[in-house]
Amino acid sequence: MVHYTYLALGDSYTIGEQAPFADNFPNQAVQLLREAGFAFYGAEIIAKTGWTTDELNQAISQTRFLDQYDVVSLLIGVNNQYRGRTPTEFEPEFEHLLQRAIQFANNISRRVFVLSIPDWGVTPFAEGRDRKQIAAEIDAFNRVCREAAERYQVNYIDITRAQRADGHKPEFLVADGLHPSGNEYGKWAVKLADAIIKQL
Repeated sequence: MVHYTYLALGDSYTIGEQAPFADNFPNQAVQLLREAGFAFYGAEIIAKTGWTTDELNQAISQTRFLDQYDVVSLLIGVNNQYRGRTPTEFEPEFEHLLQRAIQFANNISRRVFVLSIPDWGVTPFAEGRDRKQIAAEIDAFNRVCREAAERYQVNYIDITRAQRADGHKPEFLVADGLHPSGNEYGKWAVKLADAIIKQL
């Protein structure tokens, strides 16, 4: 039986800040893939709350990896936006990460999955901030992600549209009123697992 490997690169949204470890989207996706009959090892997650593109890049350079992975996901950029960096600065750093993700996937672009950046501006955490401005900036960052995904012929999964509808509801949030709960990650996992199955 073929066993598949999955590498997840990102930030707090990939580790599932404050949610049970099993509830983050990489782990939920692996469970769904196993239920669909694919033998997947546990997800290898390289992600940390607060990481920007350059910090993820640095961490990758300091980590020992397998020679290759069957599936690689990338979700990064919210902290670039949060720290007031521009999409113009973000673009080359994101592109470099995407190139590295493709290399990890044995240079098979269709085995790489970019997830869009969630809009934290809809959450209770953003109370008192300019939610419209946050939304516009997140959209600009996601344009960079989508265009890079198209250029490199990798999969782009939009989770932002649906997340905006859930982002203020308690059942879709953890205690900090900012990060998603397992209920929200479950929706991302379904989209990701479906996309992965199409490419295996």
